[in-house]
Amino acid sequence: MRGSFSRRQWLAAAAATVQPVPGWIESVERTQLWSNLDGRSQTWFHPRICCLPTGQLLMTIQVIGGSDYFGPVHWSVSDDAGRSWTRPVPIPGMGRRNVDGGIEEGYCDTVPEYHAKTGTVLAIAQNVYYKDNRLTRPNEQRWPVYCVRSMDGSWSATERLEWNHPEATALYMSGCAQRIELASGDVLVPLTFGPLGRPDRGVCTVRCSFDGKRLKAGPNGNILRLSCGRGLLEPTLAKLGATYYMTIRAENGQGFITRSADGMEWEPMRPWAFDDATAIEMSTTQQRWLVHSDGLWLVYTRKDPSNVDVMRWRAPLFMALVDEKRLCLVRSTERIALPLEGDGVRDGKGVEHLGNFHANPVSREESLISVGTVIAARAYSGTVRMARIKWAHPNRLV
Repeated sequence: MRGSFSRRQWLAAAAATVQPVPGWIESVERTQLWSNLDGRSQTWFHPRICCLPTGQLLMTIQVIGGSDYFGPVHWSVSDDAGRSWTRPVPIPGMGRRNVDGGIEEGYCDTVPEYHAKTGTVLAIAQNVYYKDNRLTRPNEQRWPVYCVRSMDGSWSATERLEWNHPEATALYMSGCAQRIELASGDVLVPLTFGPLGRPDRGVCTVRCSFDGKRLKAGPNGNILRLSCGRGLLEPTLAKLGATYYMTIRAENGQGFITRSADGMEWEPMRPWAFDDATAIEMSTTQQRWLVHSDGLWLVYTRKDPSNVDVMRWRAPLFMALVDEKRLCLVRSTERIALPLEGDGVRDGKGVEHLGNFHANPVSREESLISVGTVIAARAYSGTVRMARIKWAHPNRLV
């Protein structure tokens, strides 16, 4: 059943802003899919999209009701390149289950990706625990979980990705991550992990086999570390030509980039900066890749005069071209993909936060950036927004 849009939502979509920009980007079109800014319904969050060979788009999404407090994972599809979506439906097995002591186990940070070798969609998430309608952190290990959508549209049961690394005794996770499918069908999965008794986490990639039903962890590459706060978080991958890239969230006021010839052994990481050597100030927020055959782009948040009062500078969403040799961003190409809504200087608490987002190509001509926004001070009201990137040159990698 097609999800219903209010008249206001349809008018907003019809009047979506189109911003001409130079370089390889022809335009950026912005639309709103769902809205709960009035607080009368529910706020959808974590919208992440993958492209199916049929031309359909598949989205996973879930409701947010508090700080890191999420409902069951749902799915939705679009037949018109993401302009309209079916009403979200729960994924069986990705809801909640009772644990001892009044604790519930749920799932979050789901990323669906089409797996070409098997013709399935592999959705990887992570488990999480709740008590009394809020996030809790019991003495329980956390790990990645996955489920599979078959070609007939059915979803498998949820399974745990087993990884018995001696330094992953407290947790290991792959939440929100972009992954790489290799020619063999194996999947490069980036992990953040840590042992009991050590607060800072390391990151690495793990080569996993996948037969359309079972995801099995194989060898891992070298480990990268940063001894600050929780260390390194939410690594995510991209490949352009023969080179692999990883961008990493951190808690020292920076984000980091590294590259690899095989996706396993990574160079020493370096902090993100512009090509004029200006450091880019980031505040423990994820970054995402947008791959085009003419170049590699990064989508990110950063400190800016417009957002000085916004928590972790989580609006607007910027994008810029990566200098692949110097591993920095080309300042002259930076554009706003999704703008700050509100006053980020005088009323940061009233600004929609854009810190959890995803980016992926959907055709030779277009890529999509999807984000669930929230205003925590207004009972986590928010919207689902999308930026449609129209490329000046067709994308040869799609």
